[in-house]
Amino acid sequence: MSTDIAAMSAENYVQQGEALENLLHENRKFAPSAEFAANAVTSADAYAEAEADRPAFWAKQARELLTWDKDFTEALDWSNPPFAKWFVGGEVNAAYNALDRHVENGLGDRVAIYFEGEPGDTRTYTYAQLTEEVKKAANAFESLGVAKGDRVAVYLPMIPEAVITLLACARIGAVHSVVFGGFSADALRSRIEDAEAKLVVTADGTYRRGKPSALKPAVDEALSKEGHTVQNVVVVKRNGEDVNWVEGRDLWWSETVDKAATEHTAVGHDSEHPLFILYTSGTTGKPKGILHTTGGYLTQGAYTHKAVFDLHPETDVYWCTADVGWVTGHSYVAYAPLINGATQVMYEGTPDSPHQGRWWEIVEKYKVSILYTAPTAIRTFMKWGRDIPDKYDLSSIRVLGSVGESINPEAWMWYRNVIGANAGKNGEKKEHPAPIVDTWWQTETGAQMIAPLPGVTATKPGSAQVPLPGIAVDVVDENGQSVANGEGGYLVVREPWPSMLRGIWGDPERFKDTYWSRFEAMYFAGDGAKKDEDGDVWLLGRVDDVMNVSGHRLSTTEIESALVSHPSVAEAAVVGASCTSA
Repeated sequence: MSTDIAAMSAENYVQQGEALENLLHENRKFAPSAEFAANAVTSADAYAEAEADRPAFWAKQARELLTWDKDFTEALDWSNPPFAKWFVGGEVNAAYNALDRHVENGLGDRVAIYFEGEPGDTRTYTYAQLTEEVKKAANAFESLGVAKGDRVAVYLPMIPEAVITLLACARIGAVHSVVFGGFSADALRSRIEDAEAKLVVTADGTYRRGKPSALKPAVDEALSKEGHTVQNVVVVKRNGEDVNWVEGRDLWWSETVDKAATEHTAVGHDSEHPLFILYTSGTTGKPKGILHTTGGYLTQGAYTHKAVFDLHPETDVYWCTADVGWVTGHSYVAYAPLINGATQVMYEGTPDSPHQGRWWEIVEKYKVSILYTAPTAIRTFMKWGRDIPDKYDLSSIRVLGSVGESINPEAWMWYRNVIGANAGKNGEKKEHPAPIVDTWWQTETGAQMIAPLPGVTATKPGSAQVPLPGIAVDVVDENGQSVANGEGGYLVVREPWPSMLRGIWGDPERFKDTYWSRFEAMYFAGDGAKKDEDGDVWLLGRVDDVMNVSGHRLSTTEIESALVSHPSVAEAAVVGASCTSA
């Protein structure tokens, strides 16, 4: 395609009113209902409070949301940028905050996790039961020689044992490194080797679209060559797959964890003690081990989970559909919901197993009130048709969330009008559909950074809108200067934030070069963004995906949004390429 044709195509989309420039001219706004605003967890005052004294704001959240074994003496030490220390001198245990303290406060009978397996098997864990399971896992791991600071690789499906493993590691101060179950043996091996993992926790397999899917063979292959540091592999029996067995190395979860003692005392770890490593793909081919520590990560995760989703833990049932192999599954499945004492749903399988209404069946069954999912899933549901969710009673939903990528306005409106407005199986519609919180953040940021507050913000289709209280996000030009409303540039964070990555595992220079070298004293997210006329932020995707067409900067996200606005298009991927005129 010539540049002239590409430019003409873009102009056609603009003329059709559905596409590129419309991302900056979205006039639809949806204010919270009076009732929702009156009962909201967070008010507009939070912005002013955080603006007045950002470290003090976060110190207040840390003390209100977490129970500290030892109080911190300083909210933020930024004396050696870009290496931050938050809640200096404090000691805290993630597992105690997620579990034990709720039991001690009389909430042991509250449901922590409703688990729904893809084949239809179910399990329910109260906070008391989940605490006991985590204590057993902590004892088992310690009996295998895992100590504070050791790394544990986790290669599990979306089953409760995944959350139990993460919290058991956090309890004893071991550093977990989860590898998504869909990754290859080579990818698993590179991550095990980089982290120098001592233990691997996996499963015989899982279920995928109604069929057993093996997991352990990838672990066996990853450990088939000499040079790794793994001493044991603990295997959850999930789907009954036949597995190869290495005597002396491999152990069944049922024989190791289930039979362990149920008493285990959690002790506080330094606020900056490493909590986990999560690998992302790097441009050099070597995966980047993103390091997160304890106090700041837990604080921002808990605060954003509570504020952005307007969480009322006594009554809400929360469901984040992300896999624990990704950062969303860490922050908004394994940690923040449990820190906040929420009841949540975990689902193992895909949205279409055994039928395309499976998610809505789960929402109806458990009366899910907060649903957090990805635009890709929403667009898939659009393709399948609204008649499927219309068969189910989704009236329990009161907050909808979006994560993982920019959501185009058409998908946003479908999400609101079809899912958020559903008041029952018979086509009844809510007077006030559930608000949508479109969230921007990254593996590196650890927690949400840009999002509306559902009881405060008039939400806008397609825009993540404004930085959260205590977060200093900006859009800047090539010289690091803030752009005016209506202009685009680079998304940066101007000030340190509690859940920020503390580095790249074993490579501090790469950390500085990757995130802090583009602009002086600012974290560069690698994303392009625009401010609309209201100053709301629109994410435009990675900056290396920005194309220059006839002098106009067009992001792949904008063009993808134009394409998926067509009713016949469910998904679109746009790749920029150099081309010459025909």
